[in-house]
Amino acid sequence: MMNNDVLRSIRYMLDISDGKIVDIVKLGGFEVTKADVIAFMKKDKDGEEEQEEGYLDCSDEVMAHFLDGLVIFKRGKDDSRAPQKIEVPVTNNTVLKKLRVAFELKEDDMHAILKASEFPVSKPELSALFRKFGHSNYRTCGDQLLRNFLKGLTLRIRG
Repeated sequence: MMNNDVLRSIRYMLDISDGKIVDIVKLGGFEVTKADVIAFMKKDKDGEEEQEEGYLDCSDEVMAHFLDGLVIFKRGKDDSRAPQKIEVPVTNNTVLKKLRVAFELKEDDMHAILKASEFPVSKPELSALFRKFGHSNYRTCGDQLLRNFLKGLTLRIRG
């Protein structure tokens, strides 16, 4: 899934402003401007040559710092842990893991969220998404699964 789409979904889910996104990215240890965030929120018209004027791709670096900042924003900074290296490239699996940590979701919560968006997955399928890349049971998180997870999480948070 495109980073811009994930950013847009999380912004809607939490009902936060462009300025708050700038603050969250800053919590993650990176600087973006409000103008950058506004450009990230513009639509990229899939399959068409033209994008909305001023559209800017959200890089993996920005997304990684945003997700780290989101964890700090939702849970607070843990000074007992050494700063973590950012994960680049940002995959759908990475986004899913960071959202699980940020919102303190357990396995049952994850299943309930996916079920609410009418996209249930089995326990082994879900646990395979959180395995380390290269593990024999690792499974890549597809765009459809992540999109439905974001939809279900939005339903849970916004009602």
